[in-house]
Amino acid sequence: MKESQKNDERGTILLGEALLFGLLGRILYDQLDKAWLQSLIDEDVFSEAPFGAKQRETALGLDLLQKWSQENSAGISDESFDEWRSDYTSLFVGVGEVLAPPWESVYFSEERLVFQEQTLQVREWYRRFGVEPEKLHKEPDDHIGLELTFVSYLSKLALQALEDQDEEKYEKLLDAQRQFISKHLLRWGTQWCNLVGEHARTDFYKGLAFLTRGALLALAEQYDIQIPDTLAK
Repeated sequence: MKESQKNDERGTILLGEALLFGLLGRILYDQLDKAWLQSLIDEDVFSEAPFGAKQRETALGLDLLQKWSQENSAGISDESFDEWRSDYTSLFVGVGEVLAPPWESVYFSEERLVFQEQTLQVREWYRRFGVEPEKLHKEPDDHIGLELTFVSYLSKLALQALEDQDEEKYEKLLDAQRQFISKHLLRWGTQWCNLVGEHARTDFYKGLAFLTRGALLALAEQYDIQIPDTLAK
């Protein structure tokens, strides 16, 4: 394979990672309003996945998200938005128990606490690459949306290094991404997806759980990382 063709393929993969993980991160972390949700429908965002398209979970997720999009194609009604907001609250905020906690440290604490060792480790990863969460010290740094966004950020940096023909920097960034996802995101992300899929009441969040899971499995495959069987299921 010619070097230029190889670089084109590597660039396509990195761009796909950056786009998909950036989208997932924003959906899961930002306070979304009806207008932005409607823009996802109007722009046909869920028609295809730029990364992980061969994963079965990705296809299942897109099918559910397209179904949700088609049902709201004429405009998201107040009733539909209230259902979406209620689902978001029960899954990630909780009235009492949080059904699918979006913070990594919860999954490694018997008391299901936030701001634990994993939070500080993730914060250090962000600092290493000049990233500071907007709500530093006010909410945990190891939110699923922030970790997904960080993967997108590393992908963009690696893509830029590739375009600059800086092979050494490119390899270091790939290694950094490999280490981050193996030590953090892949150790709990699929568990989180399972909880969202189990408890979600809307096709939007059921689909998002499948789509995120497909992206994570594709990431593990791309970087040759073995997810423990107990987490991969």
